[in-house]
Amino acid sequence: MTKVTVMMGVGVLVALVGGCAMQSNGPVTIVSPGGVSGGPPVTRVEPVTDTVQGVLITDNYRWLEGDNSDPTAMGKMTPEVAAWTDEQNAYTRAFLDNLPGRKELEDQLRPLMEVGSVSAPGMYANRYFYSKREGNENQPVHYWREGYKGSPKVLIDPAVVDSTGLTTVTWVAPSHNGKMAAYGTYHAGDENTTLHLRDVDSGKDLADVIPGKVSEISWLPDGSAFVYRNLKDLKNPYSGQIKFHVVGEDPSKDKLIFRQYLPDEDEKLATTYGPGMSLSKDGRWLAISYYTDTRNNDLWVVDFPRWRETGELYGEFLSVGEPAQSNGTSIGDTFYMFTTLEAPNGRIVKVDLNHSGRANWKTIIAERPDAVITGFDIAAGVLAVNYLHNASSTIALFDVNGESRGELRLPGIGSAGLSAEQDRTEAYLSFTSFNYPSSIFRVDLANPSGEPELWERPDVPVDPASVEVTQEWYTSKDGTKVSMFIVHKKGLTLNGNNPTILYGYGGFSVSITPTFSAAMFQWLNSGGVYAVANLRGGGEYGEHWHESGKLANKQNVFDDFAAACEWLIKNRYTRAERLAIRGGSNGGLLTGTMVTQRPDLFAAALVYVPLLDMVRFQDFLMAKYWVPEYGSSADADQFKYIMKYSPYQNIKTGTKYPAVLLTAGENDARVHPMHARKYAAALRAATGSDPLEKPVLLWVDREAGHGQGKPLNLRIREIADERIFLMRQLGMLDYNQK
Repeated sequence: MTKVTVMMGVGVLVALVGGCAMQSNGPVTIVSPGGVSGGPPVTRVEPVTDTVQGVLITDNYRWLEGDNSDPTAMGKMTPEVAAWTDEQNAYTRAFLDNLPGRKELEDQLRPLMEVGSVSAPGMYANRYFYSKREGNENQPVHYWREGYKGSPKVLIDPAVVDSTGLTTVTWVAPSHNGKMAAYGTYHAGDENTTLHLRDVDSGKDLADVIPGKVSEISWLPDGSAFVYRNLKDLKNPYSGQIKFHVVGEDPSKDKLIFRQYLPDEDEKLATTYGPGMSLSKDGRWLAISYYTDTRNNDLWVVDFPRWRETGELYGEFLSVGEPAQSNGTSIGDTFYMFTTLEAPNGRIVKVDLNHSGRANWKTIIAERPDAVITGFDIAAGVLAVNYLHNASSTIALFDVNGESRGELRLPGIGSAGLSAEQDRTEAYLSFTSFNYPSSIFRVDLANPSGEPELWERPDVPVDPASVEVTQEWYTSKDGTKVSMFIVHKKGLTLNGNNPTILYGYGGFSVSITPTFSAAMFQWLNSGGVYAVANLRGGGEYGEHWHESGKLANKQNVFDDFAAACEWLIKNRYTRAERLAIRGGSNGGLLTGTMVTQRPDLFAAALVYVPLLDMVRFQDFLMAKYWVPEYGSSADADQFKYIMKYSPYQNIKTGTKYPAVLLTAGENDARVHPMHARKYAAALRAATGSDPLEKPVLLWVDREAGHGQGKPLNLRIREIADERIFLMRQLGMLDYNQK
């Protein structure tokens, strides 16, 4: 499939281990009508003092980082941290599982969470490959069809691979003729993907197995070999490499094409995501990119047959050393390239690879001031360009010289994507919105005004037409206008009393756009409001929008979110006592910071797989990737603004903090669980609120990582935990319920 997408930079309780030097309030006791008695477990204080950039910092809970002798390793818990985690998990389960209405809530959520999902098919010769999850399946099954109306045939069923549901098939990459398929698997959310090869017709795997977090693959035209990216050393997230594998040969003998820089070669570039690649359909040109920070990259195109013959990387440098993102694909000797160079909202240029100097570039799709290019697809004679306008999708069609062919018809305002191929105008449109179930349509890009043909849409047990969606604009602290989607049942009364969830992310140029969730209808049907703020730091309004929410501008993200809270309260959607905030990963940093900066604005916070100790974050796992986004305390100037907002260091004793539910994944390869552990301990010790009325809860999932690939049963538990916690804190539970 020829797709060019704008890239971006992020269980069962175990018996307690005895004999550890830690204090506790004793065993958890369940009391009616839900919750626990005696307060939360007490965490011992063991101060460690550091001087950072001349500032004395005391860390009372350094021991909760566990064994950090190898900071890049996952799950390095000492026995005492394991015991502490088990105690926290037991307390959290006792608190949440015994709240009134928990079982009834799960009964409501299960059929909504069991709504199926389907992906748009990728087209390879006359074969169509896609994934689909139905009913109570823990993981999607991967299928293929001969012809788009052919009978579905199972390619890979994760339940056959692993009956526990903890193994995820994270990607499938068929060869161009559809006869062979590479696929990647990981276990329990660890994202350490292993590549396997499967013969499509027989359904049998070959002996070829390539470990090391394989994340990209491009096939030769005849399917005899492929190029891939993985890590040389799984323990070193900064050891990216590009290699060449011949089907049937020993992977240990695969030839190295390119590797990540070493610290003594380039200290800065040695700790970015490093190299990526894409091979042209005809096998002629290998595009190699190298991340220079979380967003930007160098790009050059290599004569691949010459490398195979001589081992020489000879090619054309297209963008090197520029503060820009660039990627693309070639047809013959013409390279079609998306770039933000001299165009923060993106443009598409046409490059003759035999005369690739910048003076010879031809801009065929110019930058638009009112919309952001998020990617493009190439079909037969057609460029399909995906734009974001006011945080919603449009798809414009052009010929290969940039002449307009109109816009593709979309069902409404929402999020759209396209699956297309160079040899046909047949394509598959994915579309979703808050009130429109995710749907796949077959379209003809040569006839954009034609009626789309519905290909697949899972049945949903809700009425999407029962809710309405509006987009509002509000003013942030510095006068910047920020957009926000608001979703609720039709006929909502603006009385200032509606329980409301406000979601945000605000980082890494990630765009938060409308998407359908059947499970959200439980909240909406209970009278709840769901709001999504398009904060600075995201990509909804171009690279300027991203830049205005990173590094020294990070405080703008928090100010934007606070202003969204204030707008919802002022306009009588809700009030502080009935408002909750929600965010994960970088969004967990957002909500964790809001707890310490503006605890007056909301009653509850959901802080998922978060970054919270920003003074030490860069020293764990792959977090050096994110230094260009956040900065580092190792830099004196950057330390000054990091220290002002870092949530863990800004907890103040005696402050009446809202209720907080934190989560972490023990197998998280991205964000170390130490962030959630330390913050939970410190916040719980400092809060001036009643610990039973405004609890600080921590759930560390022993069977999960950052959240990707989580099986259905764990996702149901997760969403039930979230909802019952919010319903308690926002006054939605009936405590007379038995």
